[in-house]
Amino acid sequence: MAQAFAEKLGLKTSSAGTVPSTRVNPVVVEAMRERGIDVTKRSPRMLTADTIRHARLVVTMGCSVEEACPKSMLAAMQKKLVDWHLDDPKGRPIDDVRRIRDEIEQRVRKIAQEE
Repeated sequence: MAQAFAEKLGLKTSSAGTVPSTRVNPVVVEAMRERGIDVTKRSPRMLTADTIRHARLVVTMGCSVEEACPKSMLAAMQKKLVDWHLDDPKGRPIDDVRRIRDEIEQRVRKIAQEE
């Protein structure tokens, strides 16, 4: 969701997870469609140190990036890390996913304003 909102705002992004699913959550697809954004063709990807290496800002949603890239590596790469501590939409009803979506959208807009 964050990547889709960021791209809509003209930001260059990459998205990956520490334990990615094999497909985009259908409830997330529905919630994003309500915002006019189609994420059906997206594919979850595994977070790697290389992905982080090319980022200026690393945003996590409440999970640890330690497995893919220890904090010491982030520090050595001089990456800014922000953890949003958001609920995982997996297995949640649409109303919860909408709340998570709206929070993500608000936070992405804030990053875009700071650019």
